[in-house]
Amino acid sequence: MASSTKILGISGSMRKRSFNTALLRAAQELLPPEATLEIFDISKFPLFNQDMEATPPAGVVEFKLKIRGSDAILFAAPEYNFSVSALLKNAIEWANRPSKDNAWDGKPALITSASTGARGGARAQLHLRQILSDVNMFPLNKPQLLVGNAREAFDSDLRLIDETHRQTLKQLLAALVAWSAKVRS
Repeated sequence: MASSTKILGISGSMRKRSFNTALLRAAQELLPPEATLEIFDISKFPLFNQDMEATPPAGVVEFKLKIRGSDAILFAAPEYNFSVSALLKNAIEWANRPSKDNAWDGKPALITSASTGARGGARAQLHLRQILSDVNMFPLNKPQLLVGNAREAFDSDLRLIDETHRQTLKQLLAALVAWSAKVRS
């Protein structure tokens, strides 16, 4: 591939010791050589308010520019109450509004998740796929990375140590680079 694929990573968790944010850091280690991954912190956005959409906060403006400047989006989505976190949903709303200024439009995406539960965030991933269809994104469907029992998959420094998950993530990132090129063409 002649040019570098720019991936924007977004964690739906604001916990200091977030397994989902750690998953994004693991992705930075496992990227194909022709890709870069920047992690964007969405935790400082105010709650979406349609009254503010015409003049969004500076952080939201920067976020939309980063999305538009990226070739693909990598989501790390924790599961709360069978769905995505309020933090992630809020960021999706900000970048989707106003309706004629949808920064997500046409972007390829990859969804990952990590959870202390056995299912690894499966329901959050399913719900996020539904949301992404509404904002006209194109997520990869297979394979999936659902890191269940995350306390065992990461070490005390939050490094992903489970070799099966590392290999799956590496394969997914290569697939995202290829998918991004396909969607762009």
